[in-house]
Amino acid sequence: MDLLGVLPLLSDPFHRGFFWAGMIPVILMHIWGIVYLVAPFKFERSYFLYMGVLGVAVAYLYFIVSQKLMYVNVGVEGPLYAVISAVLLVAALVFFQIFNYRMLYSGTYDRLDEDPSSFNLSPIITASSIGYIVAQFLISLTVSQSFKMMVLVAAYSVLILIMAYIATYLHRYMYILQNPEQLKSMYSGFGRPKKERMR
Repeated sequence: MDLLGVLPLLSDPFHRGFFWAGMIPVILMHIWGIVYLVAPFKFERSYFLYMGVLGVAVAYLYFIVSQKLMYVNVGVEGPLYAVISAVLLVAALVFFQIFNYRMLYSGTYDRLDEDPSSFNLSPIITASSIGYIVAQFLISLTVSQSFKMMVLVAAYSVLILIMAYIATYLHRYMYILQNPEQLKSMYSGFGRPKKERMR
């Protein structure tokens, strides 16, 4: 997923500030990810933390890409666009965390596990997602006459929402930390090396 953010940062016109602002989290996440290539079973618990942080990091990367598109490619000036976009990014991340928390502790996920055919996409999450994309589209419309740039910003807004949802892995990690005995009773091999699971 991060390649979709890295490639635009490398494209012309190249801007060193936007490149490093986006690449530093990507590099750190790749270094951290080596652990899960070397010993995925042993570090299974922290994998959920990794996925949550990865969701936030890649959402931030896409945010940087949209800023580069508008400030470097289009020529937007002033901090207003960046401030509004940053507020929308934080709002999307916070919204998905709250939404996931409510779904988790209301028992909705348990009901979905029992009967997946009963799933209806919540009107709240649909409206907020559409609202986020429309807001990004409208603020890009006010500063740019380039339809191509507006479409690209809207596309990256969709990707930001996907990564904001992936960031809800943070809740799974917190649940694992808070309920080790319940997890152990359900998945006895959780967090153990592969050899120990085979016994």
